[in-house]
Amino acid sequence: MAYLDLTALQKSFGANQVVKSFDLGVAKGEFVSLLGPSGCGKTTVLRMVAGFETPTVGAIKIDGQDVTHLRPNQRNIGMVFQAYALFPNLTVAQNVGFGLKIAGVSAAETAARVADMLALIGLPDMGARYPFQLSGGQQQRVALARALAPRPRVLLLDEPLSALDAKIRVSLRAEIRDIQRKLGITTIFVTHDQEEALSMSDRVVVMNGGRAEQVGAPFEIYNHPKTRFVAQFVGTLNTLDAIVIDPAGGEVTVQGQPLRLPQPIAALRGATVGLALRPEVVHLEADTAQISRGDFALPARIAAVQFLGAVIRVKAETAAGEISLDLFNRPDAPPPPLGAEVALRFRGQDVIVLA
Repeated sequence: MAYLDLTALQKSFGANQVVKSFDLGVAKGEFVSLLGPSGCGKTTVLRMVAGFETPTVGAIKIDGQDVTHLRPNQRNIGMVFQAYALFPNLTVAQNVGFGLKIAGVSAAETAARVADMLALIGLPDMGARYPFQLSGGQQQRVALARALAPRPRVLLLDEPLSALDAKIRVSLRAEIRDIQRKLGITTIFVTHDQEEALSMSDRVVVMNGGRAEQVGAPFEIYNHPKTRFVAQFVGTLNTLDAIVIDPAGGEVTVQGQPLRLPQPIAALRGATVGLALRPEVVHLEADTAQISRGDFALPARIAAVQFLGAVIRVKAETAAGEISLDLFNRPDAPPPPLGAEVALRFRGQDVIVLA
């Protein structure tokens, strides 16, 4: 049985149904991310778990207890907001200890817990400072400590890193994950940033239009998307049209060239199906004689080269459309020049058939 159990959740605001029959079971100590574009319903799901919104239909249980209609202060849930929401007139220590004070915890125990939390977030000597004296990253750490101080059953994180610059975001997401693992707290993390979701989570829920399109481990979500939306939303994707030649044998043609896929195709002979390729599975060959038997190759012309540091993103024009591929940056191997005639090679087992 799941520790946090969301069953058939629906939420409507007037005639607008924002969440549509949403089901999710989260194990104790698991870190699950809700990933999706703006307006997909992920924050509404989080707010229902927190008690800020009441489901129109459905149930929410924590450790077997039905909390669907309990007030937020009756659920023992910690929440970290995007905008920190620290009290500007309270010191860091007073902010962290605020929930404990409201709960009637003794002054001595509160002081000890606050000291533990400040040590946990790496700010042991900043208890006397005020929020305006901290950086954005430090303020978010304090908000996290405040949420954790009352020892909640579930931790909710609503896009807590979106207001920070890129370098601090990468650092802080690693710290949040380390703290979550250390405490073993069940966590729901809302984000529209796929890199955050894939790098931090035990499982990812990709949402679209108020529904969960796919739930799975990051490896599964990225490499084996079940719908066209998931394939296109998570990571960069190249798409090609193919004609089905042998559905049972997984044989198709792309621009007249045969390509055998490793699985049967759920389509009729002669039908057009969509194929998808991640940039990292496409290889560039200047000499078509280098192409191995069984590999597929499309003639192409280099249209754009983007230097991204460790990776070089190359865009090439083919008769089947533009295809992006990633090359590792090597000081001894400069990227191909614009306009160069090349071949793009990939294997049938690297292709995703889009539903």
